[in-house]
Amino acid sequence: MEKLKEILKERILVLDGAMGTMLQRYKFTEEDFRGTRFKDWPSPLKGNNDLLSLTQPKAIAEVHSRYFEAGADIAETNTFSGTTIAMADYGMEELVYELNYESARIAKEVAREFTSKTPEKPRFVAGSMGPTNRTASMSPDVNDPGFRAVSFEELRRAYKEQAEGLLDGGADMLLVETVFDTLNAKAALFAIEEIKSERNIEVPIMISGTITDASGRTLSGQTAEAFLISVSHIPILSIGFNCALGANQLIPHLEVLAAKTNHAISAHPNAGLPNAFGEYDETPEQMALQIKEYLDKKLVNIVGGCCGTNPDHIKAIADLVKEFDPRPIAAENYSA
Repeated sequence: MEKLKEILKERILVLDGAMGTMLQRYKFTEEDFRGTRFKDWPSPLKGNNDLLSLTQPKAIAEVHSRYFEAGADIAETNTFSGTTIAMADYGMEELVYELNYESARIAKEVAREFTSKTPEKPRFVAGSMGPTNRTASMSPDVNDPGFRAVSFEELRRAYKEQAEGLLDGGADMLLVETVFDTLNAKAALFAIEEIKSERNIEVPIMISGTITDASGRTLSGQTAEAFLISVSHIPILSIGFNCALGANQLIPHLEVLAAKTNHAISAHPNAGLPNAFGEYDETPEQMALQIKEYLDKKLVNIVGGCCGTNPDHIKAIADLVKEFDPRPIAAENYSA
């Protein structure tokens, strides 16, 4: 991935926008989620977006295409919940490897297609590894603070299976994202390091945490600096924040990272905060105006969108970043 590292030194890369926001537009029914293969599955499947990589692959490819057309350099795979832990809700643990493999394969196929059209703007695929629906640092039971719903070992195994599927399917890098509990993220990173050692390969790793409220901390209580320090023992491509807050509210936390690390910094915020109906009202123009401050201050190397964003938001961001130089990256981290 030396090419990716070289590009990062030359320009700001654009990550795609929300997958869920786009899939909602299709108004898929329970039958659409099931397809033919899962028509007799014993539990409801509507809402299992990762499954659509198997039952509605054309729609997933279409979403990736829309984002690449809008100017994205990097597509995230449709695997935010692609672990045995998250898939247990649907009784689909045995499908995890296939879900991740197919999701990466679909995204890579679309990326190759766009790269062949414009070789001067290569497209990349980031294997999305979400936080799971359990936390290793905190108890879900207020009456039993010592209880944990998941162990580090369970997380490690789950993330390893996911990462193997993503890499085998063609992911160029792995994105450990929406980190609200750094111990969960460390399990993912440990699993990736295991794979790197076993396969004797290098894997670019992006890490993206999420600040959950005005306190400026993750859900498990870490500040931006503490989060950075907690994962700095791993060789990474980038570190940053996504989700939770709007673009302007991420600025102070990105400033902390920019002051404390020589790695590339990423940001893919929501389109503002949700309204009373859970919808996002921020327009592409409004979002781009806020992201311009990231660029003015040279805070980021990779920027995109999270909840509520669509290809129009990504196009506005892609048009904007062309006018700015990336944040300088230390040569020792990205030497060819």
